[in-house]
Amino acid sequence: MKIPAVFLLFTVSTFAVEFPAPEKLPSFPTPPDPLIMRDGSRVMTKEQWLEQRAPELRGLFAHYMYGSRPQNPHMVTGNLIREDKAALGGKATLREVEVNCGLSSASVHLLVVIPNTRTKPAPCFIGMNFHGNYQLLDDPKIQMPRGWVGDKFPGTEPNRAADAGRGKEKDTWALEQSIERGYAVATFFSGDMVPDDKMLAESALVKFSESSAERGTRGPSDTATIMAWSWGFSRMLDYLLTVPEIDGKRIGVVGHSRNGKTALVAAAFDERIALAIPSQAGCGGSAPDRVAPELSAPQANGRPTVEILAVINKNFPHWFSGTFKEFSETPSRLPFDQHALIALCAPRPVLLSNATEDKWANPPGQFEMLRAADPVYRLVAGDGLGADKMPEAGVLLNSRLGFYIREGKHSMTTPDWKVWLDYADKWLK
Repeated sequence: MKIPAVFLLFTVSTFAVEFPAPEKLPSFPTPPDPLIMRDGSRVMTKEQWLEQRAPELRGLFAHYMYGSRPQNPHMVTGNLIREDKAALGGKATLREVEVNCGLSSASVHLLVVIPNTRTKPAPCFIGMNFHGNYQLLDDPKIQMPRGWVGDKFPGTEPNRAADAGRGKEKDTWALEQSIERGYAVATFFSGDMVPDDKMLAESALVKFSESSAERGTRGPSDTATIMAWSWGFSRMLDYLLTVPEIDGKRIGVVGHSRNGKTALVAAAFDERIALAIPSQAGCGGSAPDRVAPELSAPQANGRPTVEILAVINKNFPHWFSGTFKEFSETPSRLPFDQHALIALCAPRPVLLSNATEDKWANPPGQFEMLRAADPVYRLVAGDGLGADKMPEAGVLLNSRLGFYIREGKHSMTTPDWKVWLDYADKWLK
């Protein structure tokens, strides 16, 4: 199946602007006002935000943090590999689709599960998984990744998928619960787009921008991994928009941890995404870049209380642009903070989901990012964050800018999905 390209409004490379070197940027000890343009003028209308400030902010995020947004391909192709119309005991139709994104001969293996008991096209979640689609269900026919995976299983080669991992994330994704609630789910393996490995990622990323390809290595502001993954969300969306059983106006994105960062970036750069639920996305995603000294100082274990830029850039250099690393010790020079990334999703709903024991992801800081994005949402959508303080654990704040925190650790769980579906019921149905 050939799918016409959908050229987005947000091709940031089209903005011919000068970006100062990081050391020449002014310092903002607190998150900059997202409604103040680079020239100092204030955004006063919804139209000004959508037509002027939002494109300006996307350009800043691309240049200083996530790297350039790849150009859209002229064509995305989808090849149906397998279909099971009686999956999950007859509740769903399962499809495995090979999606070629147009950048190289490599393709992405997309798993699509659609409820059979529906009277109209279903809303859908797109999510990226960590180790391959075959881990999401006890289905021996789902293809395993053929290349590198970031996990090991007994009796296999290192970093290669094996049957020991089949169905391992069944409870993590809880696909049957979504199907019973009337939602389709589409998911793909991050490694099909870019391997989540420092060395392998650099080799894969050179295909995402012309300057990288010409140089043979990634330049300071060329596409980094999170941006490449988020671009992959958009290409999977290109395919899903051709599926008649899915409602193209009710497609949301979801992701946990680094995949949550990616889901939020995808929604910020692609307005076709109707809703975003980043789970425990933390530093580099939904948590602030600027962190109070008492939280960023090393504790008795040698680590800060929350993850900070210096740590994430050291441990995961492939996730962000080379330019972003220049802010590791001086995040106050960033011309934005993560509240601006959330604001770029306006007027679409965003739910930040967290856990009480995951202090590394800085849940209170994430709530403050929602508070800081609220003025943009009120300008663009007429409403935003529905509370002045964090809700108690186990209580869903289901406002347009939503928040949820539960007891527990850094993980994605079946009960999480129940809450996310409740949120989606309000905003997608």
